[in-house]
Amino acid sequence: MGQTVECFYTLSSPWMYFAGPQLTDIVKRQGATLVLKPYDFRLVIKHTGGIPLRTRPEPRQDYHALELDRWSRHLNMPIKLKPKHYPPTDQRPAGRMVMAAQARGMDAQALSHAILHALWVDERDIADPRVRVAIAEDEGLPGDALHREEESQSVMAEWDRNNQEAVARGVFGAPTFFCDDLFLWGQDRLFFLDQYLSGVQVQSGPSKVIGKTRAS
Repeated sequence: MGQTVECFYTLSSPWMYFAGPQLTDIVKRQGATLVLKPYDFRLVIKHTGGIPLRTRPEPRQDYHALELDRWSRHLNMPIKLKPKHYPPTDQRPAGRMVMAAQARGMDAQALSHAILHALWVDERDIADPRVRVAIAEDEGLPGDALHREEESQSVMAEWDRNNQEAVARGVFGAPTFFCDDLFLWGQDRLFFLDQYLSGVQVQSGPSKVIGKTRAS
C-alpha cells in the first residue's frame, strides 16, 4: 500500500493551481494516496504567522505577480495575474465542496483544479454557488448534491478538524504538503515530495514542527 500525501491549501491559491498537474502526476506515478485538506486561511494564520497577499507591502505584491508570471511560463499554464474575482468574497464553501466530493470517493483533485482554473484563468466567481455547481457538473459530478453538502454536519466537522490540525502542525501558507515526517510549503518544492516517495532521503530527520506536534 502506498504512502499518504496530505495537502493543506485554500481554493483561492494560485500556487495550488500551479501544483495541480504536478501533484496529480506524482501521486499517481508513485502509487501514493492524496488527501486534500482545505482550510480557513485567515483563521489559521492568526496562529502560525502567514500574511494575506493584499495586506503585504506593494513591493512584495509586485514581486508576487512577477513570480506568478514566471511560473506560468515555466509550467506552460495560463493565468490571469489579477483575475476579476480575486480574492473571492468567500472561498471556504468551495473548499468544503471539494471535501464533500472527497468524502464520496469522487475525483476531488480534478474538481479542485477545475475550481482554481475557473478563478485564475476563466475569471469566474467561485463564491457564487451557481458557478460552483456548474463547475462540478462540467466535471461529471453531482453539483447540486455537493453544494448541499458544503454545510452538512459531517463536512463542517471535518472542516473544523482541518483548521485545528493546520494550526497544530504549523501550516502558514498554501499549499502545504505532509508525508510522514516530510513538511513542504509551496508547489516549487514538489520535486522533494517526488524524491521522498521514490525512497530518497531528502532531509536529515523529522521536522521540528512535526516533532512538537507529535509530542504534544
